[in-house]
Order: sequence, then structure tokens, then C-alpha cells
Amino acid sequence: MRLVEHARPLHVVRLSADAPVPGWAVGEPFVSITRSATELSVTCPSESLPEELPGPVQGPYSAFEVQGPLDVALTGVLAGLLRPLADAGVSVLATSTYDTDWVLVPAGSAATACAAWAGAGHEVQRAAAPTGRGRA
Repeated sequence: MRLVEHARPLHVVRLSADAPVPGWAVGEPFVSITRSATELSVTCPSESLPEELPGPVQGPYSAFEVQGPLDVALTGVLAGLLRPLADAGVSVLATSTYDTDWVLVPAGSAATACAAWAGAGHEVQRAAAPTGRGRA
């Protein structure tokens, strides 16, 4: 597989399940808003976070995008990408969009993740440097 490492760090914020989607949840390379019966999780660029965080936060994370689009019928994509990271002791947050998969690793573990993927035959390239801020 080919992955693209994005330069902007991301954070994940946990909000209450009934919280409205926050206006600050914007930016590139990735924003994910996921609601369950028990929480609203917001993943967004670190620079988009408000000064006062409305809930617990984790990060920074480095974001790796699987080069896609991927056919939804493919099997084992995430397993093949996550196994080398587990073997290297790298924790992950993984999510999927319609077109592809995203793997977030703690920013301090990005080099280890890249080395683990290279050892497993995957290719990682850096995205072009971002221009300006990630706010919409």
C-alpha cells in the first residue's frame, strides 16, 4: 500500500453525546466528527482547536492517508497496515472514509511507524507542505 504522511498534526476531542457539532471542527488535511450514544468525537487539525477545550483531548497525532480511492470490497487493508505498527509497539487511531482509510499515530511515533511500514513493504510519502492555516 502507499500512504501519504500529512504535515499538520491532529488532535481528538471528546464531547458529550448531545453536544452540537462545534464550528471550530474545520481544516485540512482531515476532520472527522463521529457521534455515538455515549460521545461526540472530533478529530481535527491542532491549529483549529479553541483556546479553552470543551472536553478531554488527545494528541498530537500524525495523520497517514492510504492512497486511494480504495474499492470498498477490498479486505485486509487495515489489518495489513496495523499489524506492522502493533509489532513495533505503535498505538493507532484508525478511521475510514468513503474513499480511503486514515491511520493516526502519536506524533512522536511517526518515524517508527514509517520504518515499520517500510519493513513490511509499504511506501510512505510526505504530502506537499501546507500553505496557510487549515481553517475554512
